[in-house]
Amino acid sequence: MLSTFISHQQKSFWRSRNKKGSIAAEIVFGLLLLYFLGIAIFIGFGMVKFLPEVFPDQDVTKSFNGFILYYFAFDFIMRIQLQELPTLSIIPYLHLKIPKRKLIGFLNVKALFSAFNLWPFFIFLPFCFIKIAGKYGAFATAMYIITILSLTVFNNFLALYIKRKSISNIAYTVVGLSIFAALAGLEYFKIISLMAASDFVFRHIAMYPYLGLIATLAAFCIFKLNSKFLINNLYVEELGTAKEKKASTDYAFLNRFGKVGELAALELKLILRHKRSRSSVFMGFLFLLYGFFFYKEAAIASNSFGQMMFGAIFMTGISIIIYGQFIYAWQSAHFDGLLVSKINFKDYIKAKFLLFTIACTMITVVASFYGFLSPKLLLLHLAAYLYNIGFGTVIVLYMGTSNYKRLDINKSASFNYQGTGATQWLLAFPYTLTPILIYLPFGLLGMPYTGLIIVALFGLIMLLMRGFWINFLTKRLKSQRYKMAEGYRE
Repeated sequence: MLSTFISHQQKSFWRSRNKKGSIAAEIVFGLLLLYFLGIAIFIGFGMVKFLPEVFPDQDVTKSFNGFILYYFAFDFIMRIQLQELPTLSIIPYLHLKIPKRKLIGFLNVKALFSAFNLWPFFIFLPFCFIKIAGKYGAFATAMYIITILSLTVFNNFLALYIKRKSISNIAYTVVGLSIFAALAGLEYFKIISLMAASDFVFRHIAMYPYLGLIATLAAFCIFKLNSKFLINNLYVEELGTAKEKKASTDYAFLNRFGKVGELAALELKLILRHKRSRSSVFMGFLFLLYGFFFYKEAAIASNSFGQMMFGAIFMTGISIIIYGQFIYAWQSAHFDGLLVSKINFKDYIKAKFLLFTIACTMITVVASFYGFLSPKLLLLHLAAYLYNIGFGTVIVLYMGTSNYKRLDINKSASFNYQGTGATQWLLAFPYTLTPILIYLPFGLLGMPYTGLIIVALFGLIMLLMRGFWINFLTKRLKSQRYKMAEGYRE
């Protein structure tokens, strides 16, 4: 059955109407995968050299042990944001004599084929063979590897379980991220030390290798929990959405978001099929070169993140800034149609958030090549990324409800100021000045990294409050919709 399901998925891909776009997306994803694979290999084989430089007064094995759980904490947060839910159109198989466990088995196997599951192989295994094997022996090294791979599987299925539960109740995501935010706060205020805890765990695995099986047991338990949830909801989820789901969504990766993904797919088509919106996307990639103007060697060496903050916010959030300044005006030609349709305004706002998050994530990933200038810039970009998807998206969607100017998306973006008004200029002040003002006191006190952490925490808190902001922006849009529609008719 596994080979049959794979065959059906391949046929579905090659027979889809958007085959060319899907192939292009796969090529881009493949290139990004190779790029990060190269970075992972570089880190893995260079860790023996890098760790003594980062922690000069600490044994290299202790530094490695302390780094492992840090990595998996960050890995979990990224999975919650970026990892795709494995999908299978189940309805065509329901009338056949196929056991549910076969369908669930395919989804579980498919979930393992994720780029996130590749990185630990190349980041941790080289060090295990180079250092751990010589120090603790073959059996302890094998248990190190088993523990690391078990943590990878644990993160994989835990993230999928939380995301699936969040479809019906967003509280699961909020609680999960809140726990990690609380741990980060306790770490920052020196109440606990994740590095010390990680070192404690793996030091004991080195002394008592069988302890590594605890991670394997945890991975098995979350795997069974995820499978049980799928079995219990296999029919309910599919049949409950069958009446509303349309088969015309050409971007399969958005299907898992239901109605929100459908609205996001429609807007993505709008972006790619019209001159001005398409130009705004391509311009965003050109602005990535601005880093060479903002990131000066002297500023990097002196940790002058305040000088570089604007550049980081601008580059990682350029898709939000350029496209977002006309966020509702892009649909001004058919805005009246949106008002009289059965579209849920809350889903409409969620679709905007989804597109912004995907676009900002892609730009930030591409901008990571600045890490070759200095690893400090990756920390700066991470803080800017959290700020953009947390606060930037909210301020853009709010200010967009005050823009009543019609936009012709068939015209070129070059020297075209149609639809531009005072709202666009006012947007620049809170968007770009807020992170600088948050960072400034810490920069003046000589605590640049603390300033970056506070900016990142501000963005993370705003991100955790996304449910509140969706409700707030929905009410705002409903109160402004007739003014906006009247302006878009002119």
